[in-house]
Amino acid sequence: MTAKAELLTRALHERAIQRIKETIDAAAGADEKMRRRPVVQVGTPRAFEDVDSLLRILVLRDVLGDLARRLPKHLRTFEREQIDQVKALVEAAAAQKSPDLAARKTDIFVCGLVLVNGRLALPWQLIRLATRAAESDDAARVAETPFADAVAIVLCEIECMVSELRVELKARRPVTSLLKGIHDAARGLRTEMDLSADSPWSRQLAVIRTDISTLLKAEIETTPGRVRSLLRPRPPNEIAPSALLDAIDVSDAEMLVEFVDACRSYGNELAVSEVTARTWLELQHYLETADKGLLDALRQAGDADRPFRQSQAEAAIRFCRTVFGADYAGLLAKAAEIAVQTGTVERKSLRA
Repeated sequence: MTAKAELLTRALHERAIQRIKETIDAAAGADEKMRRRPVVQVGTPRAFEDVDSLLRILVLRDVLGDLARRLPKHLRTFEREQIDQVKALVEAAAAQKSPDLAARKTDIFVCGLVLVNGRLALPWQLIRLATRAAESDDAARVAETPFADAVAIVLCEIECMVSELRVELKARRPVTSLLKGIHDAARGLRTEMDLSADSPWSRQLAVIRTDISTLLKAEIETTPGRVRSLLRPRPPNEIAPSALLDAIDVSDAEMLVEFVDACRSYGNELAVSEVTARTWLELQHYLETADKGLLDALRQAGDADRPFRQSQAEAAIRFCRTVFGADYAGLLAKAAEIAVQTGTVERKSLRA
Protein backbone atom coordinates (compact mmCIF):
# COMPACT_ATOMS: atom_id res chain seq x y z
CA MET A 1 0.00 0.00 0.00
CA THR A 2 2.86 2.39 0.81
CA ALA A 3 4.50 1.85 -2.57
CA LYS A 4 1.20 2.40 -4.35
CA ALA A 5 0.57 5.59 -2.39
CA GLU A 6 4.02 6.89 -3.32
CA LEU A 7 3.38 6.17 -7.00
CA LEU A 8 0.04 7.97 -6.90
CA THR A 9 1.61 10.91 -5.07
CA ARG A 10 4.40 11.17 -7.64
CA ALA A 11 1.86 11.04 -10.49
CA LEU A 12 -0.09 13.84 -8.80
CA HIS A 13 3.06 15.91 -8.44
CA GLU A 14 3.92 15.45 -12.11
CA ARG A 15 0.46 16.57 -13.16
CA ALA A 16 0.65 19.55 -10.82
CA ILE A 17 4.04 20.54 -12.25
CA GLN A 18 2.70 20.37 -15.78
CA ARG A 19 -0.45 22.39 -15.01
CA ILE A 20 1.48 25.04 -13.09
CA LYS A 21 3.89 25.47 -15.99
CA GLU A 22 0.97 25.80 -18.40
CA THR A 23 -0.70 28.39 -16.17
CA ILE A 24 2.47 30.49 -15.85
CA ASP A 25 3.16 30.31 -19.60
CA ALA A 26 -0.43 31.25 -20.45
CA ALA A 27 -0.40 34.18 -18.03
CA ALA A 28 2.76 35.59 -19.59
CA GLY A 29 0.90 36.62 -22.74
CA ALA A 30 -2.58 37.13 -21.27
CA ASP A 31 -4.46 40.36 -20.67
CA GLU A 32 -4.94 41.84 -17.20
CA LYS A 33 -8.29 40.11 -16.66
CA MET A 34 -6.79 36.69 -17.33
CA ARG A 35 -3.81 37.46 -15.11
CA ARG A 36 -6.11 38.31 -12.20
CA ARG A 37 -7.80 34.91 -12.32
CA PRO A 38 -4.87 32.96 -10.73
CA VAL A 39 -4.59 35.65 -8.06
CA VAL A 40 -8.20 34.99 -7.05
CA GLN A 41 -7.74 31.21 -7.23
CA VAL A 42 -4.53 31.15 -5.18
CA GLY A 43 -5.73 33.80 -2.75
CA THR A 44 -2.41 35.50 -1.97
CA PRO A 45 -1.21 39.00 -2.96
CA ARG A 46 1.79 37.58 -4.86
CA ALA A 47 0.03 34.67 -6.49
CA PHE A 48 2.40 34.16 -9.45
CA GLU A 49 5.51 34.34 -7.27
CA ASP A 50 3.98 31.90 -4.80
CA VAL A 51 2.94 29.47 -7.53
CA ASP A 52 6.41 29.70 -9.07
CA SER A 53 7.96 28.89 -5.67
CA LEU A 54 5.68 25.87 -5.37
CA LEU A 55 6.75 24.74 -8.83
CA ARG A 56 10.43 24.97 -7.91
CA ILE A 57 9.90 22.95 -4.74
CA LEU A 58 7.98 20.23 -6.60
CA VAL A 59 10.71 19.97 -9.22
CA LEU A 60 13.30 19.55 -6.47
CA ARG A 61 11.21 17.32 -4.24
CA ASP A 62 13.49 14.27 -4.49
CA VAL A 63 16.66 16.24 -3.74
CA LEU A 64 15.02 18.14 -0.90
CA GLY A 65 13.45 14.98 0.49
CA ASP A 66 16.84 13.31 0.62
CA LEU A 67 18.41 16.38 2.23
CA ALA A 68 15.62 16.52 4.81
CA ARG A 69 16.29 12.90 5.79
CA ARG A 70 20.03 13.54 6.17
CA LEU A 71 19.79 16.73 8.19
CA PRO A 72 19.69 16.49 12.02
CA LYS A 73 16.10 16.49 13.29
CA HIS A 74 16.77 19.25 15.82
CA LEU A 75 19.76 21.55 16.21
CA ARG A 76 19.74 22.61 19.84
CA THR A 77 23.16 24.20 19.39
CA PHE A 78 24.68 25.44 16.14
CA GLU A 79 28.40 25.71 16.64
CA ARG A 80 31.34 24.93 14.33
CA GLU A 81 30.91 21.13 14.24
CA GLN A 82 27.17 21.29 13.50
CA ILE A 83 27.63 24.16 11.06
CA ASP A 84 30.25 22.27 9.05
CA GLN A 85 28.07 19.14 8.99
CA VAL A 86 25.00 21.01 7.75
CA LYS A 87 27.03 23.08 5.28
CA ALA A 88 28.49 19.93 3.73
CA LEU A 89 25.03 18.33 3.38
CA VAL A 90 23.54 21.38 1.63
CA GLU A 91 26.55 21.71 -0.68
CA ALA A 92 26.36 18.00 -1.55
CA ALA A 93 22.68 18.35 -2.45
CA ALA A 94 23.44 21.34 -4.69
CA ALA A 95 26.34 19.52 -6.35
CA GLN A 96 24.30 16.57 -7.62
CA LYS A 97 24.95 15.89 -11.31
CA SER A 98 21.74 16.09 -13.29
CA PRO A 99 20.67 18.16 -16.33
CA ASP A 100 17.45 19.07 -14.52
CA LEU A 101 19.31 20.28 -11.43
CA ALA A 102 22.17 22.20 -13.04
CA ALA A 103 20.10 25.34 -13.51
CA ARG A 104 18.47 24.99 -10.08
CA LYS A 105 21.53 25.06 -7.86
CA THR A 106 20.48 28.37 -6.31
CA ASP A 107 17.00 26.98 -5.60
CA ILE A 108 18.54 24.01 -3.78
CA PHE A 109 20.59 26.33 -1.58
CA VAL A 110 17.56 28.49 -0.76
CA CYS A 111 15.24 25.55 -0.04
CA GLY A 112 18.00 23.80 1.89
CA LEU A 113 18.45 26.87 4.07
CA VAL A 114 14.72 26.95 4.75
CA LEU A 115 14.86 23.30 5.82
CA VAL A 116 17.77 24.01 8.16
CA ASN A 117 16.03 27.08 9.55
CA GLY A 118 13.07 24.96 10.64
CA ARG A 119 15.34 22.69 12.69
CA LEU A 120 17.29 25.32 14.59
CA ALA A 121 16.40 25.99 18.21
CA LEU A 122 17.40 29.60 17.50
CA PRO A 123 16.50 30.28 13.85
CA TRP A 124 18.59 33.48 13.65
CA GLN A 125 21.70 31.28 13.96
CA LEU A 126 21.16 30.34 10.31
CA ILE A 127 23.41 33.35 9.63
CA ARG A 128 26.34 31.30 10.88
CA LEU A 129 26.18 29.15 7.75
CA ALA A 130 26.76 32.24 5.63
CA THR A 131 29.60 33.65 7.74
CA ARG A 132 31.23 30.21 7.91
CA ALA A 133 31.04 29.88 4.12
CA ALA A 134 32.61 33.33 3.72
CA GLU A 135 35.07 32.75 6.56
CA SER A 136 34.28 36.34 7.47
CA ASP A 137 31.57 38.49 9.05
CA ASP A 138 31.99 41.13 6.35
CA ALA A 139 28.64 41.65 4.57
CA ALA A 140 30.22 42.07 1.15
CA ARG A 141 32.11 38.77 1.43
CA VAL A 142 29.05 36.96 2.81
CA ALA A 143 27.00 38.23 -0.13
CA GLU A 144 29.36 36.47 -2.54
CA THR A 145 28.69 32.99 -1.08
CA PRO A 146 25.90 30.57 -2.07
CA PHE A 147 24.69 30.79 1.54
CA ALA A 148 23.99 34.53 1.36
CA ASP A 149 20.24 33.89 1.34
CA ALA A 150 20.56 32.84 4.99
CA VAL A 151 20.73 36.55 5.85
CA ALA A 152 17.66 37.32 3.74
CA ILE A 153 15.76 34.49 5.44
CA VAL A 154 16.59 35.78 8.92
CA LEU A 155 15.57 39.32 7.96
CA CYS A 156 12.32 37.94 6.56
CA GLU A 157 11.74 36.05 9.83
CA ILE A 158 12.16 39.29 11.77
CA GLU A 159 9.71 41.08 9.47
CA CYS A 160 7.17 38.28 10.00
CA MET A 161 7.58 38.57 13.78
CA VAL A 162 7.03 42.33 13.56
CA SER A 163 3.83 41.75 11.60
CA GLU A 164 2.70 39.27 14.23
CA LEU A 165 3.59 41.76 16.96
CA ARG A 166 1.37 44.36 15.32
CA VAL A 167 -1.56 41.92 15.30
CA GLU A 168 -1.02 40.80 18.90
CA LEU A 169 -0.76 44.37 20.19
CA LYS A 170 -3.97 45.32 18.44
CA ALA A 171 -5.70 42.29 19.97
CA ARG A 172 -4.35 43.18 23.43
CA ARG A 173 -2.57 39.87 23.89
CA PRO A 174 0.74 39.31 25.75
CA VAL A 175 3.78 39.94 23.54
CA THR A 176 6.76 39.45 25.86
CA SER A 177 7.97 36.25 24.16
CA LEU A 178 7.53 37.87 20.75
CA LEU A 179 9.54 40.92 21.82
CA LYS A 180 12.30 38.60 23.03
CA GLY A 181 12.31 36.73 19.71
CA ILE A 182 12.61 39.95 17.70
CA HIS A 183 15.27 41.31 20.04
CA ASP A 184 17.37 38.12 19.94
CA ALA A 185 17.15 37.83 16.14
CA ALA A 186 18.09 41.47 15.54
CA ARG A 187 20.92 41.33 18.07
CA GLY A 188 22.13 38.01 16.66
CA LEU A 189 22.22 39.44 13.16
CA ARG A 190 24.20 42.47 14.27
CA THR A 191 26.52 40.36 16.42
CA GLU A 192 27.26 37.65 13.88
CA MET A 193 27.77 40.06 10.97
CA ASP A 194 29.50 43.38 10.47
CA LEU A 195 26.71 45.59 9.14
CA SER A 196 28.47 48.87 9.86
CA ALA A 197 29.04 49.56 6.16
CA ASP A 198 26.18 50.50 3.86
CA SER A 199 24.59 47.45 2.25
CA PRO A 200 21.08 46.26 1.28
CA TRP A 201 21.00 44.15 4.44
CA SER A 202 22.04 46.98 6.75
CA ARG A 203 19.43 49.25 5.16
CA GLN A 204 16.74 46.59 5.48
CA LEU A 205 17.55 46.03 9.14
CA ALA A 206 17.48 49.80 9.76
CA VAL A 207 14.00 50.01 8.21
CA ILE A 208 12.82 47.08 10.35
CA ARG A 209 14.14 48.66 13.54
CA THR A 210 12.45 51.95 12.65
CA ASP A 211 9.14 50.14 12.09
CA ILE A 212 9.50 48.35 15.42
CA SER A 213 10.33 51.57 17.23
CA THR A 214 7.34 53.40 15.75
CA LEU A 215 4.99 50.54 16.60
CA LEU A 216 6.20 50.15 20.17
CA LYS A 217 6.39 53.87 20.98
CA ALA A 218 2.72 54.30 20.13
CA GLU A 219 1.81 51.63 22.71
CA ILE A 220 4.35 52.62 25.34
CA GLU A 221 3.28 56.26 25.42
CA THR A 222 -0.39 55.39 26.01
CA THR A 223 0.31 53.35 29.15
CA PRO A 224 0.51 56.11 31.80
CA GLY A 225 -2.75 57.59 30.53
CA ARG A 226 -4.50 54.21 30.76
CA VAL A 227 -3.30 53.79 34.35
CA ARG A 228 -4.29 57.34 35.34
CA SER A 229 -7.79 56.95 33.88
CA LEU A 230 -8.40 53.98 36.18
CA LEU A 231 -6.84 55.33 39.36
CA ARG A 232 -7.82 59.00 39.16
CA PRO A 233 -9.60 60.39 42.25
CA ARG A 234 -13.37 60.59 41.88
CA PRO A 235 -15.81 62.42 44.17
CA PRO A 236 -18.52 60.21 45.70
CA ASN A 237 -21.26 61.78 43.55
CA GLU A 238 -19.53 60.41 40.39
CA ILE A 239 -19.60 56.85 41.69
CA ALA A 240 -22.74 54.76 41.32
CA PRO A 241 -23.60 52.61 44.34
CA SER A 242 -21.63 49.34 44.34
CA ALA A 243 -19.87 50.28 41.06
CA LEU A 244 -16.52 48.67 40.21
CA LEU A 245 -13.73 49.28 37.75
CA ASP A 246 -14.21 47.31 34.56
CA ALA A 247 -12.18 44.09 34.95
CA ILE A 248 -11.23 44.04 31.24
CA ASP A 249 -9.94 47.63 31.40
CA VAL A 250 -7.83 46.75 34.44
CA SER A 251 -6.41 43.63 32.75
CA ASP A 252 -5.60 45.60 29.60
CA ALA A 253 -3.82 48.30 31.58
CA GLU A 254 -1.90 45.70 33.60
CA MET A 255 -0.82 44.04 30.36
CA LEU A 256 0.41 47.38 29.06
CA VAL A 257 2.45 47.95 32.23
CA GLU A 258 3.99 44.48 31.80
CA PHE A 259 4.61 45.33 28.15
CA VAL A 260 6.54 48.48 29.10
CA ASP A 261 8.52 46.44 31.60
CA ALA A 262 9.42 43.95 28.85
CA CYS A 263 10.47 46.79 26.55
CA ARG A 264 12.92 47.91 29.26
CA SER A 265 14.77 44.62 28.83
CA TYR A 266 14.89 44.78 25.05
CA GLY A 267 14.86 48.53 24.47
CA ASN A 268 18.35 48.98 23.03
CA GLU A 269 17.91 46.55 20.14
CA LEU A 270 14.31 47.64 19.50
CA ALA A 271 15.25 51.35 19.51
CA VAL A 272 12.86 52.33 22.31
CA SER A 273 15.23 52.76 25.27
CA GLU A 274 14.61 56.47 25.73
CA VAL A 275 10.81 56.43 25.55
CA THR A 276 10.67 53.31 27.72
CA ALA A 277 12.85 54.81 30.45
CA ARG A 278 10.81 58.02 30.42
CA THR A 279 7.50 56.16 30.58
CA TRP A 280 8.70 53.86 33.36
CA LEU A 281 9.74 56.83 35.51
CA GLU A 282 6.37 58.44 34.84
CA LEU A 283 4.57 55.28 35.96
CA GLN A 284 6.70 55.04 39.11
CA HIS A 285 6.10 58.66 40.04
CA TYR A 286 2.37 58.49 39.42
CA LEU A 287 1.84 55.26 41.36
CA GLU A 288 3.89 56.50 44.30
CA THR A 289 1.78 59.65 44.56
CA ALA A 290 -1.55 57.97 43.72
CA ASP A 291 -1.26 55.24 46.33
CA LYS A 292 -1.62 57.65 49.28
CA GLY A 293 -4.70 59.25 47.73
CA LEU A 294 -6.29 55.86 47.08
CA LEU A 295 -5.71 54.78 50.70
CA ASP A 296 -7.15 58.04 52.05
CA ALA A 297 -10.21 57.71 49.79
CA LEU A 298 -10.66 54.10 50.89
CA ARG A 299 -10.45 55.12 54.57
CA GLN A 300 -13.12 57.79 54.08
CA ALA A 301 -15.38 55.75 51.78
CA GLY A 302 -19.00 55.09 52.66
CA ASP A 303 -20.99 51.96 51.97
CA ALA A 304 -21.98 53.16 48.48
CA ASP A 305 -18.56 54.07 47.08
CA ARG A 306 -16.39 51.63 49.08
CA PRO A 307 -16.57 48.80 46.47
CA PHE A 308 -15.32 51.15 43.76
CA ARG A 309 -12.51 52.50 45.97
CA GLN A 310 -11.49 48.93 46.76
CA SER A 311 -11.44 48.00 43.07
CA GLN A 312 -9.14 50.98 42.43
CA ALA A 313 -6.84 49.88 45.24
CA GLU A 314 -6.76 46.32 43.88
CA ALA A 315 -5.88 47.65 40.43
CA ALA A 316 -3.09 49.78 41.92
CA ILE A 317 -1.74 46.71 43.74
CA ARG A 318 -1.60 44.79 40.44
CA PHE A 319 0.21 47.64 38.68
CA CYS A 320 2.64 48.10 41.58
CA ARG A 321 3.49 44.39 41.57
CA THR A 322 5.02 44.89 38.12
CA VAL A 323 6.52 48.32 38.70
CA PHE A 324 7.86 47.99 42.26
CA GLY A 325 7.82 44.25 42.95
CA ALA A 326 5.85 41.78 45.05
CA ASP A 327 7.02 43.14 48.43
CA TYR A 328 5.77 46.65 47.69
CA ALA A 329 2.49 45.28 46.34
CA GLY A 330 2.07 43.17 49.49
CA LEU A 331 2.60 46.22 51.73
CA LEU A 332 0.09 48.20 49.69
CA ALA A 333 -2.46 45.39 49.97
CA LYS A 334 -1.99 45.32 53.74
CA ALA A 335 -2.32 49.12 53.92
CA ALA A 336 -5.57 48.95 51.92
CA GLU A 337 -6.93 46.34 54.32
CA ILE A 338 -6.04 48.49 57.30
CA ALA A 339 -7.61 51.56 55.64
CA VAL A 340 -10.94 49.74 55.27
CA GLN A 341 -10.84 48.55 58.88
CA THR A 342 -9.86 51.97 60.20
CA GLY A 343 -12.59 53.69 58.23
CA THR A 344 -15.18 51.25 59.54
CA VAL A 345 -14.09 51.81 63.15
CA GLU A 346 -14.11 55.60 62.72
CA ARG A 347 -17.62 55.61 61.28
CA LYS A 348 -18.90 53.40 64.08
CA SER A 349 -17.33 55.77 66.63
CA LEU A 350 -19.01 58.76 65.02
CA ARG A 351 -22.40 57.06 65.05
CA ALA A 352 -21.92 56.13 68.71
